[in-house]
Amino acid sequence: MKGDPPVSSGAHRVRPPRFVVLNPPGRMAYWVQATVLTELRFHGRGGQGAVTAANLLAAAAVLEGKYAQAFPHFGAERRGAPVVAFARVSDRPIERHSQIRNPDVVVVLDPALVELVDVTAGLKPGGVVVINAPRRPSGLRADRVVCVDATRIARELGLVVAGWPVVNTGILGALARATGIVSLDFVVKAIQAQWPGKTGELNAEAARRAYEEAGEC
Repeated sequence: MKGDPPVSSGAHRVRPPRFVVLNPPGRMAYWVQATVLTELRFHGRGGQGAVTAANLLAAAAVLEGKYAQAFPHFGAERRGAPVVAFARVSDRPIERHSQIRNPDVVVVLDPALVELVDVTAGLKPGGVVVINAPRRPSGLRADRVVCVDATRIARELGLVVAGWPVVNTGILGALARATGIVSLDFVVKAIQAQWPGKTGELNAEAARRAYEEAGEC
């Protein structure tokens, strides 16, 4: 996005996390109200857009007048391999710049990952899992789980790229419904800013449908 700070890369194979730190224009940095900071971890597979989902969430939060970060966890990035991304959303400037180990929210784009990865590792007590699944996977252990069949929604809308349903925009609609950390209106605006025209509208519709269909499971 325009105005993003430059991103530095480390030497050799060691690279620090890239942060997309977004501050709403005109916001004063000395608010006195209590801070509400929400930390999120996204689990997906290479090609599903987990990193894009984290970035879109951050963009939506900033459009809504909040502060946000989004950054990936570097590892195997081949198509189909497990991918992790992170985001923070707050009503005040965010001073933390570390990997998130104890998220408030976990977002899972592929339910099969539940059998491969401990997606709830470090999840705070009372935290929520938002998962792309028609029902709760049997191996998922969490106090609160919100399900949405983002895969079906994507297929119904024709949102399929190289044989893969586009589920990341739908899952953001479910996230907005489950947590309220961003509103659906600003999720839609962030999506349409990312992809103008018909592509953006189809992805926005996926978010709208997922928002309506998401429910605890």
